[in-house]
Amino acid sequence: MHKRKFLALAVSAAAVGALGALGIGNASAAALDPALPPGGNFDLAVWQLQLPTGSPGKPDTISPARLKGASGYSNPSYFWTDKNDGSMTFWAPEKGVTTPNSKYARSELREMNRDGSAADWTLAGNHTLSAQLRVVSVTKNVAVGQVKLGTGGTSTKPLAELYYRANGDVYLGTQNSPDASGQTLHKITNVALGVKWTYVLNVVGNTLSLTVNGVKSTYSVPAAFSPYRQYFKAGSYNQSSSESTTNGAKVKFYALTVRHA
Repeated sequence: MHKRKFLALAVSAAAVGALGALGIGNASAAALDPALPPGGNFDLAVWQLQLPTGSPGKPDTISPARLKGASGYSNPSYFWTDKNDGSMTFWAPEKGVTTPNSKYARSELREMNRDGSAADWTLAGNHTLSAQLRVVSVTKNVAVGQVKLGTGGTSTKPLAELYYRANGDVYLGTQNSPDASGQTLHKITNVALGVKWTYVLNVVGNTLSLTVNGVKSTYSVPAAFSPYRQYFKAGSYNQSSSESTTNGAKVKFYALTVRHA
């Protein structure tokens, strides 16, 4: 384990009963229409989708303009609406097209601005990614949410990644420094496979917090990250690779919102 550079500041065990209190927003399982594509149930005007298809080193991407709305994009293999519960479903196999900086395939959303440009916000301000989801299958490990480094330097590492493992353990991985590959792993909780849970990732200045099912933990962001801008990611970023197209990670989202203040 690498030396811990993100320092845990506080942990609150206060449970939050309502999605609204967690900042999840209005999207909930009861409001989802199974007949609509994901863009008909979720605000995908601020997201770009990356798929595990394309040419080597150049995965296919779907723009916000194609994703949004009741006639938006869906893909029966990698990104679709569950016809039973209306969830936005992501499937990432162990064998798929990856980016040049990763060996893992993904079906994952990348935060965008409403004008179609790539989101790239400073640590200053108040930035929140909120979700309700469940993982229905995973080979080893899957990242279901990220705070990713944008412009401001040469590193392409995530500031933080939220992982779900095959045994139900939920971990937050915090990057030790922009130039190092090592993460510090913080075990958060355990959620049984197939069970719904919520998370809220929040960045305010040099403080990062994670709330899972109402339990909040807070971490300091090292000063070395200050020059970097950030953006959120969410979906199924599978953390294992092989020649299998049937093993992988399937993740279903019932709510997904982004807020900046």
